[in-house]
Parts: sequence; structure tokens; C-alpha cells
Amino acid sequence: MDKIRLEIIGMSYSQSQSGAYALILGEKDGKRRLPIIIGGFEAQSIAIELEKIKTPRPLTHDLFKTFAESFEIEITEVIINKFSEGVFYAVLLCSDGKNEVEIDSRTSDAIALALRFSCPVYTYESIMVAAGILMEEDPETAKSGDLAGDEPLQEETSFSDYSPEELKQLLQSAVENEEYEKASRIRDEIKRRK
Repeated sequence: MDKIRLEIIGMSYSQSQSGAYALILGEKDGKRRLPIIIGGFEAQSIAIELEKIKTPRPLTHDLFKTFAESFEIEITEVIINKFSEGVFYAVLLCSDGKNEVEIDSRTSDAIALALRFSCPVYTYESIMVAAGILMEEDPETAKSGDLAGDEPLQEETSFSDYSPEELKQLLQSAVENEEYEKASRIRDEIKRRK
């Protein structure tokens, strides 16, 4: 299977889950986004590494990196390899120069470690199709990580009665509420109209 390279686009506070954050990964050189809801601790760890903030004591992900490097183990890449029932799964590909080992990981931890090891993050086309959202907004707006949508997504099977602007708002709301199946149907309706 061909892998798709991802990069961090932004992060924002999740309005649908208390204490959670939405981490937005984007397809490198593409318009699709992969929104992932993560916990506060992982969000803090990712933000600290993105901003290159030095903490007085090592965070868990920093400790993991120091431990791995002490035994000459590198994480060579992270792959978000599964999406099931609204949950993303990931693996770390680790190497000591002789052996390669694949280790199961929560996606949020895998991203935090990928930043520390400066390794690429990938996913597969099947996951982008199942959970990815096509964003056609201004790139500056997309980088802000703002997923706000104030209208709840209605339990409709057809979105043909909505205007293009309403569809965009519904799409944002579906992403925020982790309703990926609905978001993909809305995305399909937007594509159908083009």
C-alpha cells in the first residue's frame, strides 16, 4: 500500500469533549485533513515540542526519547494504520541499525514522539477516504486549526437541500463532533455539486 505523508496543520480546543483537543494533520502537498481528538496531556506535549519550549523536568515523551537514544534506538517513522469506530491507531517503526521493530501506539503519543525524533508521519489512502476531510478554505485559515461550527449536524441522510455555505458549516461541525461518516457524506455532496 502506498503511504501518504502527513504534517501537523494545527491544534485547537475541542468544543465537543471537555479537556480534549483537535489535532489537525494535513496531507503533504494536498488539501485533505485528518482531524484527531487527543487528550490534554498529549496536546500539551505536542505543543511544547512544536514551540521548542524547554521544561525543567522531562515530560514522558522526552523521557522515552532519552531512554531510546541511550540504547541507540531510533523511531524511523510513524504510520497511522487503522481507523475503526472513530478511533485512530498507529505504529512506531523503530530501528537499532540492525533490527526493525513495529510497536503499537496511541496516535497522539506516536505524533508526540515523531516530533521528538524528527521522523515522518504517514497514513494510507483507505484512512484518508474513511476519515479525511477535503478543505477548500484559505490556507491561512486552515493553519489556524479553527474547527468551530455552531450548528449541530442533523440526522439527515440527504444533504441536497443545503446551500454550499451551509454544507461547509455542517462539515466543520461533523469534524468537531467526530462524526466522520456524516462528514464524508457531506464531503461527497459538496464534491457532487462541482
